[in-house]
Amino acid sequence: VRQSDQRQGSKLRATVRTIDNVNGSSAVFQKVGKGAASTKSAHGMVPVMNLAHLTVEATLTDYYAGDWIDRLSELKTNINERQVIASAGAYAIGRKTDELIINVLSGVSGGQEIADGNVGMTLDKVMAAMALLGAADAPDDGERYAVVGWKQWTELLKIQQFASADYVSADELPFNATYQAKKWLGTLWIPHSGLPIDGSDIRSCFWYHKTSVGHAAGSDVQTDITWHGDRAAHFVNSMMSQGVVRIDDTGIVEIKCDETPD
Repeated sequence: VRQSDQRQGSKLRATVRTIDNVNGSSAVFQKVGKGAASTKSAHGMVPVMNLAHLTVEATLTDYYAGDWIDRLSELKTNINERQVIASAGAYAIGRKTDELIINVLSGVSGGQEIADGNVGMTLDKVMAAMALLGAADAPDDGERYAVVGWKQWTELLKIQQFASADYVSADELPFNATYQAKKWLGTLWIPHSGLPIDGSDIRSCFWYHKTSVGHAAGSDVQTDITWHGDRAAHFVNSMMSQGVVRIDDTGIVEIKCDETPD
């Protein structure tokens, strides 16, 4: 059996800060302010930084994806339909996870946006976005991620600095990979089919640090199969309780790209 083409689960959950096995209806993420060092006189008191301690809360929502399998209909096929439906439900829950993360990435404030300029993804836009992250002191520790649309991915492949071995080590070249993702500028770049696009064909792409977004899950995706005699059918249900919250605006840059058809 071949399932219809679809994004098979979440591509972004591992790119954000995650709390698993949450008990209750919400999870709290801690955010500590920036400190500064100063001097003191001999025998004087050590200066106190008075760090700001803030919290942001992610409210968990329950999501389900289920379907019926008629017992006699199942006998007429030569496939394991229960496994097929279970996989489809798990994929749907995973896509919901990415949808929630993308919704939180959208609409960042504080000037963290690169205008479309009536062009697609360009080297100038990448450099401008990197400058915004640097000016905001977003950590450059290997935990930065950039998620772009597939049109923008093809445009990046035309940028020599992105795709050439003169700029990128051989093991990180996009054409050598068995999957579509690569490291560049200390960032893992990921193509994604679910990014928002407005009525003017402007696609929103995002470059962010992992700790800028929090994802909370009451449990990982669970699937159960139950028999319902009154329907003479099995019901296959996948479910997950999860929530996503933006922790820090300054660690997110939205890059708008024109995707008007040629």
